[in-house]
Amino acid sequence: MLAFTSVLVALVYSTTILANLINVEKRYITHGLPTPTRNGTHDGFYYYFWTDGQGSVNYTNKAGGQYTVTWSNTGNFFGGKGWSPGSGRNVTYSGSWDGAQGNSYVSLYGWMQNPLIEYYIVESFGTYDPGSAFSAPKETITVDGGTYNIYITRRTIAGGEGPGHWTVLTQLWSVRQQKRVGGTINAQAHLDAWARAGVKLGNTHTFQILATEAYFYKNIGTASITVQGP
Repeated sequence: MLAFTSVLVALVYSTTILANLINVEKRYITHGLPTPTRNGTHDGFYYYFWTDGQGSVNYTNKAGGQYTVTWSNTGNFFGGKGWSPGSGRNVTYSGSWDGAQGNSYVSLYGWMQNPLIEYYIVESFGTYDPGSAFSAPKETITVDGGTYNIYITRRTIAGGEGPGHWTVLTQLWSVRQQKRVGGTINAQAHLDAWARAGVKLGNTHTFQILATEAYFYKNIGTASITVQGP
């Protein structure tokens, strides 16, 4: 079974990495994209919020492109504001994030379909560096005043029509070496880097949000993030 195989592979990593992979399986065990707890349009921006229901998390949409979130001992959640569909736009954002003592990210997070792709442009992270799960980056890019490590991974997940159907999810990572919360992200530069590394990008760019995520319990934090239009 998929979850069992993933656990066996993860045993070569640290306990934190193992727990992260288990949470990934919980998120994608049916049909790829996690069913949102809430999503839609709020004050001119698309938002998406998902939680596995464990621990405490309070996500609130504010005026314009702002949202706030507080959390404690969560299993896994992610949420934020942005756009549907996504694009290679320049994303300017500001705000605060206090999640450095747990497993948490601030990232430009997006989904594509045909083929199915999930991507993270990670601006800051807590005790777990997602790049540590890989032996080496595919390449590095320097853009927007920083250097990002590029990683690619693929996994087989349950999906398609009816039971017993499987699909491939490609996860794309671009992890900033110099952590920051606030600035401008040239999304097209990262899409181009993944394409140069051999990834066929999705024909449909479902959405992209400036997201906060936390996972694997023993985490506590707050964030107040604002994205700018259009």
